[in-house]
Amino acid sequence: MNKAKNKIRIAVQNKGRLMEPSLTYLKKCGLKFAENGRNLIVPCENSDVEILFVRNSDIPEYVRYSVADFGIVGKNVLMEKENNLKTVQELDFGKCSLVIAVPNNSKIKKLTDLDHERVATSYPRILKNFLKKQKVSASIIEIRGSVEICPSLGLADAIFDITQTGRTLSENGLKAILKVADSQAVLIQNPNSNLNYENLLV
Repeated sequence: MNKAKNKIRIAVQNKGRLMEPSLTYLKKCGLKFAENGRNLIVPCENSDVEILFVRNSDIPEYVRYSVADFGIVGKNVLMEKENNLKTVQELDFGKCSLVIAVPNNSKIKKLTDLDHERVATSYPRILKNFLKKQKVSASIIEIRGSVEICPSLGLADAIFDITQTGRTLSENGLKAILKVADSQAVLIQNPNSNLNYENLLV
């Protein structure tokens, strides 16, 4: 996946909640490009920029290893990977919170009640670090997918996940008992790149 000479490459989600607002942001920067179909790389019509469509969780790695110069990714992904890539700008979209949630009828009311309980999450590293700082001992169950169904299936007593409106939690009979962190989309840059963010603007 070598870059064309002098091309600036920007990695974005190939699907998911950040894809459309990321493309809208790039268009507001003045970039013109065809809507992505099956192409992994889409060239811009009016600039030496290529859009790279990849999995959200892989974007930091593409940027870290110089496959992409910039990337648009959720801050929560950077936190989970403990990635120290340079954040050029917070983009003010894709806002959400990382919360601990429990069933509505749960006896777990506060953080310390999680001692010796099971917590399902797609963000095990963030949760582990947080619980360690709070001196809470809980079993962390790593899940890729629909974390919110784990309590109803008997797999976990609580979950740690992202939420925007709280609707998904409510629909699954869950309620948040603690917000651990806030997140939003951020523009990150390759640490070896000397490109200026302004170069993205047409």
